[in-house]
Amino acid sequence: MTVSPAAPVTVAVARRADPARTDEMVAWMRAGTALAEAFPGFLGAGWVRSAPGSGEWHMLYRFADQDTLRRWEDSPQRHWWLTSAQGIVEHTRVERRTGIEGWFDPPREFEPPRGFDPAREEAVERLDAAPTVPPSPPRWKQAVTIWLAFFPLSLTATLLTGQLLPGLPTAARVLVMTLTLTPLMTYLVLPRITRALQWWLHGQRAPWRVPR
Repeated sequence: MTVSPAAPVTVAVARRADPARTDEMVAWMRAGTALAEAFPGFLGAGWVRSAPGSGEWHMLYRFADQDTLRRWEDSPQRHWWLTSAQGIVEHTRVERRTGIEGWFDPPREFEPPRGFDPAREEAVERLDAAPTVPPSPPRWKQAVTIWLAFFPLSLTATLLTGQLLPGLPTAARVLVMTLTLTPLMTYLVLPRITRALQWWLHGQRAPWRVPR
């Protein structure tokens, strides 16, 4: 009997806060990331705003598998962290994905159930079995998108390290490149390029060809 390896789980959460409370929002998200870092299986987290001055925030965090994610979700530390944001943060969308699909699927809208408490975000995050989840893009489109993001970064990093660190051994140079490129790909480039190519990934008409 073959046991399939556990797949990493990515959770994406959309939150809304008063733009005037941006400093509080950033401090709150940093506190949550710091708490999650202490849990086994934590692979990383990050956040972006929809636009300058916007109150919409999109937060991503990733764990090695469902079990390590559940330990974080059920922990008193996370419950305290969520409760501390009452009156400041509103949770608007949540989704979770395993593997690379977590970067490519569009967020799904949800209507909170009756009696939903924003501090108990678990009630929404566990809707991952709902039949309304959109299908993932074809694997070849995912591969093309990743290549489009990785190639210019890799080329730029190779040229820069060759000029700035010419005497560095190959292994050390590759280490510097991967330590730099991995967070750039994860938190900056890949989320932006998948958002820009969302129409192509899901077989929709190009935005500039949609009749107005």
